[in-house]
Amino acid sequence: METSDEGSPIRASAEEVASEFRSLVDSNDVDSLKKLQHLIMGRLQDSNAVLSHFNAYSEHCFAEVSSDFSRNTRLLRSMKSDLDYIFQKLSNNFLQLDGVILKF
Repeated sequence: METSDEGSPIRASAEEVASEFRSLVDSNDVDSLKKLQHLIMGRLQDSNAVLSHFNAYSEHCFAEVSSDFSRNTRLLRSMKSDLDYIFQKLSNNFLQLDGVILKF
């Protein structure tokens, strides 16, 4: 631990650096920067609130249509399977017809 004797030169030098820094920077500029930072922070908080609301709304909408998507996906897969089967049968029938026609 530091004693008060050891801390006082460090404290004095820190205060000197701080005062030199304050003399380099205009307090009006610092105040202006603070106001701008608060303004930006407020806008970011508003944007965050809007995005949070949109995410909740999107989640609600997806929950409503999710079952429809699943049902329609199963239906489309079934239809594709049926169409593949029909195409295969038609292809076989055309091959058989070609064989019959070539015999004549």
